[in-house]
Amino acid sequence: MVSKAQVVWRGGVAPGAPTPGKSTAFEEAAYSLTTLFESGKGRNPRELLAAAHAGCFTAALAFSLRVAGYTPTELSTQAVITQEPEGPGFRISCSALTLRATVPNLTRATFETMAWDAVNNCPISRVLRTQIWRDATLL
Repeated sequence: MVSKAQVVWRGGVAPGAPTPGKSTAFEEAAYSLTTLFESGKGRNPRELLAAAHAGCFTAALAFSLRVAGYTPTELSTQAVITQEPEGPGFRISCSALTLRATVPNLTRATFETMAWDAVNNCPISRVLRTQIWRDATLL
């Protein structure tokens, strides 16, 4: 199963700058067993995760660019979350980020370095590599 989300960021992060683009993952956010396992109308956790990852990565990159003195004209990121069967259940096996960026005066080498830094340091990327803790109480 594959789910996608896209965000677009225009401008810098200074006060008064344009805000990140809106992801369609939050429109008509119906949620049911049908949306989990079929392609019915509504949203599923994978799509919400894709929207969160695309948005977090793009914001992290925009911030890093600003700190380095660059103002992006546009950062457009699509995240594709892949879920695969594993044992009796499923697992998220991949989050693939596709970035298309327009950043004046930025060299390709600096862009590559900054993009990888954003991938490795955005909080959603980190949570995808973390331990999960659970506290459950039956009342």
